[in-house]
Amino acid sequence: MDIHNIDTVSFDREANALVIIDQTLLPGEVRLLPLTDRDSIFEAIRYLRVRGAPAIGAAAAVGLAVLAARRAPSSLEALKEDVKEDSAFLASARPTAVNLFWALARMEKALDHDFSSVEEALEALRSEAESIIAEDVETCRRIGENGLTLLRGGMGVLTHCNAGKLATIKYGTATAPMYLALERGMKLRIYADETRPLLQGARLTAYELSAAGADVTLQCDDMAASAMAEGLIDIVITGADRIAANGDAANKIGTLGLAVLAKHYGIPFYIAAPFSTIDLATPDGSGIKIEQRDASEVTELWYARRMAPEGVKVRNPAFDVTDHSLITGIITERGVARPDYLTSLRTLAEE
Repeated sequence: MDIHNIDTVSFDREANALVIIDQTLLPGEVRLLPLTDRDSIFEAIRYLRVRGAPAIGAAAAVGLAVLAARRAPSSLEALKEDVKEDSAFLASARPTAVNLFWALARMEKALDHDFSSVEEALEALRSEAESIIAEDVETCRRIGENGLTLLRGGMGVLTHCNAGKLATIKYGTATAPMYLALERGMKLRIYADETRPLLQGARLTAYELSAAGADVTLQCDDMAASAMAEGLIDIVITGADRIAANGDAANKIGTLGLAVLAKHYGIPFYIAAPFSTIDLATPDGSGIKIEQRDASEVTELWYARRMAPEGVKVRNPAFDVTDHSLITGIITERGVARPDYLTSLRTLAEE
């Protein structure tokens, strides 16, 4: 099954189901997972069967539409209460990715109309979910076009975690310029950090880029410094799960270290994200809640046997925050924002 011929998140209207690629099985198995109940949708988001800020948002949107229809509400008032309740429940699955809350709020707002029937309101929810999916594809393509202006043939591009097709519907965010370069015959040397502890770079980024025919090299996270020192890296592009108004960006743990290294070696460091990831209501990175995940992800997950002593204390933050002073630019579908981000991001927001 070709991963590039399958949508990461889709809406099966006939079965009234959210359909996702189960990313916990990749790269060994490509399995489509239909989800129809609230607990399974929550579990899929919480335990990374679907992951990546845009994909999480799309999945939650479709999930709300699916759940609303399955509850078969007797009135418009009951429908709105059901959606509000389910939205709050799904929002609690992941605390950092702002796209989750953005998509859920957008679905709730879709019901702010005078509908003649419950079915008309349900159709509005279905259409809104499908719009979020379709818009994500176009948004990522535009991010790719804007990011492509920063690349030239032969460059070494380093990325971290997975901000690729598997984190969105198509193209990805950080990988969107790489996919467009591939489509247009521009040769790049792409380096993918394995991204401990969940190995999204090894299992997902290296997998999807190699499947597309890109020149991709996998490396351990702690090899990035030597790659920069050897002159292999010309630019760093990562994604983000939330960007504050001043440009501080929360992304997968390890991103901050890459930004510090890039600053030391004089390598431009870019964040690529849809504008829905930018949280202008959060002044700076200190206001971004960082998700703390289970210790087993560090001590035993992905190992054939436990690789740490029993009882050892484990620190496992899912994200770190890269200070805006370390970021060369933020690539969005609306353009590339540059310092001062308080001004440039608000200018893009007003367009």
